[in-house]
Amino acid sequence: MAGAIKILRMSIHALLQGYHFFAFVSAVLVFPFASLLLFSQASSSSSRVLRTLSSRLHNLFTAAGLPASSEFFSLLNLKFSQSLVSFLSTLPFTLTFLVLAKATVIQKVLGPPRPTASSSFRLCRWLAPTYIFNSFVLLSANAAVLSVFFLAFNALQVLRLSSDNAVLLLSAAGAVLYSIVLANTTVICSLATIVAAMQNCSGYLAILKACVLVSGREATAITVALPANLGMAAVEALFHYRVARPYLRLRSISPSLVGEACLISLMYSVAIVLDTIVNCKLYRSCDTSKELEPEEKGTDLQA
Repeated sequence: MAGAIKILRMSIHALLQGYHFFAFVSAVLVFPFASLLLFSQASSSSSRVLRTLSSRLHNLFTAAGLPASSEFFSLLNLKFSQSLVSFLSTLPFTLTFLVLAKATVIQKVLGPPRPTASSSFRLCRWLAPTYIFNSFVLLSANAAVLSVFFLAFNALQVLRLSSDNAVLLLSAAGAVLYSIVLANTTVICSLATIVAAMQNCSGYLAILKACVLVSGREATAITVALPANLGMAAVEALFHYRVARPYLRLRSISPSLVGEACLISLMYSVAIVLDTIVNCKLYRSCDTSKELEPEEKGTDLQA
């Protein structure tokens, strides 16, 4: 816990120390992606594509023997459908604005004292493929957990234990398992983007190096990632409450609504930048620990 608090303190200090630079990156580079993501999440709830995708997933869950109508699987279906629709709709901005913003922030935090624009552009050729590969890793993690659910619920049916209490208990255990797997996968994918930029690698190699770096420090990595992710979730909820819901109710756009949408999108942009800074500090902490391990082992052997 002490290590996680130290990383968070260093991240906030770095954000405040270079506030003007990071505010510029948030307003110019991250803002287009953040606004599109928030609008896509707000509009996807009433989109035809989301309803079709959600219906297909519901049929898939039912065919696999899962209790698709239960509260847990209904929520899982909705969130998975929304995430997929948002990912596809924001992919062009992800591979341009967001990747360039991440590269710029990484260069500022971990790079030379005076990073150049050309060096940030060079990092994009490592970051863009890593983002695509991270998406497949997250999709694979979801598929793996769903496979475990399939085996578990079908085993209940074979053993004739599929009572309401058994299904509820297994759903609760599944929710815990899904949260743990998703948290660890997200942390590794986030760290892989930093590894890709700092070690000039991409794809599966960046993922493998991130796994090695975070090995033994999973709890610290999840703890430091939690505040920024909670902040982004809070901003998403604020956008839905202050912008999406009034617009869907009135079906009209007012200057105040546009102003609030821009302000909340900017808040979301700052949260994304802070999350990148936290991952940079986590990378430096893990990398330093791995470098010191051989020296500590040598000292123990001599003693």
